[in-house]
Amino acid sequence: MSDAIWIAFIGFSGAVIGSLATLAGTWLGHYLKQKTETKKDQPRKDLLLNLLNDKAHEWRELNTLQHVIGADEATTKRLLIEIGARASEDGKPIWALISRKPLPRKP
Repeated sequence: MSDAIWIAFIGFSGAVIGSLATLAGTWLGHYLKQKTETKKDQPRKDLLLNLLNDKAHEWRELNTLQHVIGADEATTKRLLIEIGARASEDGKPIWALISRKPLPRKP
């Protein structure tokens, strides 16, 4: 093969390898971030479950739940949904596990 073809082949190969390395690096960064988030969320989910399973309370206020787990409102709501909780239908910022407070059935 001529030198021009070899140079083109090497250039093309470098572009492909560089692109694959960039994609792999981006994926790895995302994977590690997700793994860290999941690891950090589990103790918070455990605390929420303990709070919502407490027989002394039928409902828990969102502010209390946020304060206990040390998270903002959006994170707390996301975790509550993930553990199977729901908000009150009347618009109050109170939450309970669906297993303890299922949604009322419509006739």
